[in-house]
Amino acid sequence: MVKKKKLSPVQIITLSFAAVTLIGAVLLSLPIASRGGEVSFIDALFTSTSASCVTGLVVGDTYSMWSPFGQAVIIALIQIGGIGIITLVMYFLSVLGAKIGVKGVFMLQETMGADSLSGLVKMTRFIAAGILIVELCGALLLMPVFIPDFGVLRGVLYSFFHSISAFCNAGFDLMGYNGGSSLTAYCGDIYFNIVICALIVFSGLGFFVWLDLLKCKFRFSKLSLHSKIVLVTTTWLVLGGAILFFILFNNSAAAADLSLSEKVTASFFQSVTARTAGFYTVDLVNIGGAAQMLMIVLMLIGGSPASTAGGIKTTTFAVLILFVRSIFSGKEDVEVFGRRIEKNVQRTAVAVFVLYLGLALCAGIAISAIEGADIVACLFETFSAIATVGLSLSLTPTFSETSKIIVIVLMFIGRVGGITVLLSLTGKKSDSAYRYPAENITVG
Repeated sequence: MVKKKKLSPVQIITLSFAAVTLIGAVLLSLPIASRGGEVSFIDALFTSTSASCVTGLVVGDTYSMWSPFGQAVIIALIQIGGIGIITLVMYFLSVLGAKIGVKGVFMLQETMGADSLSGLVKMTRFIAAGILIVELCGALLLMPVFIPDFGVLRGVLYSFFHSISAFCNAGFDLMGYNGGSSLTAYCGDIYFNIVICALIVFSGLGFFVWLDLLKCKFRFSKLSLHSKIVLVTTTWLVLGGAILFFILFNNSAAAADLSLSEKVTASFFQSVTARTAGFYTVDLVNIGGAAQMLMIVLMLIGGSPASTAGGIKTTTFAVLILFVRSIFSGKEDVEVFGRRIEKNVQRTAVAVFVLYLGLALCAGIAISAIEGADIVACLFETFSAIATVGLSLSLTPTFSETSKIIVIVLMFIGRVGGITVLLSLTGKKSDSAYRYPAENITVG
């Protein structure tokens, strides 16, 4: 009798995201979901993947292409993808009083990237409640902007839609209602920019950092090493990214008609959104090649672990920088804030970086060859896809089906996690019982 092989937690996580994506694609392919009748299944699958993987890349303007039903499906997929299907299921099970077994807790640990199994079920309640409360607050803060522009009913709906999209770092918008392009109409609105940026940054910090800040009463010295690295790295990336973007973008065609205050606001917004959100307030096609390359770097880094953000993550980037610093300073250990970072963490950081960089580069080159398009523009799209950012140089809607499939795969890998996808395909391998003899090679 053949023993049935059980699915591992990583395989269940991967399959659950795939199932949600396929269900979303079926719903979006229905005639009722679009304004112009039926949409091809590949476009429905692309949109569903982009929404459930909280990316934001689109094959057409969300308002013009999708009916209210289709938009409702999209925002539901964004919410599910932002919270995480496993986290959402475990939350409802815990609320209903159902017993969550060891395998369920292991799945939570895998999907959250937690170090410990302790308190994970309780944490799902905190995450779900926290997300809904913050999204409600974000919607209330956006209403004074959207209601005067779109009327009460549409203004309220737009406030909730964009609050959820911003907090989940999805980047979907409904500005096509007035012929707009993302959030360019609000480039100079400082209040609006602050609200959207706050939603993006807050969610991008990660659930573990939220809990740690509350537990330590916002005292930096009491925080865990993880939280310290996330907060410091995020601050440097936001401020450094804004300064560099301002310098590179200042004399571009996109900045020609902007005042100094609008340039500063736009630079700060693009620095924040480039690392995961997908909204934009200036024409990215005309910001110049140097600014576009900066945004590619920021997109690759992304947000922080256990958040709605994508990318290699701020902690991975920080470990890589600290690793390089330790080599240049001649130190054996990677150290920061009086702590030593373990070798296995360093290895994982290098593996994640190489995996994401390699996939995005190979996909960009492949799409450039398939479409005959500019390589920088193609790389912008592929890095945006694998980092689940959603920023675009308006190239994605012109892609052939082959290129769209490549981007779909990148978005899926970026949301589920490259290591998780690989493990779900290959299974975890135990360490070998033997080791080969060591021999040095020359590098550098």
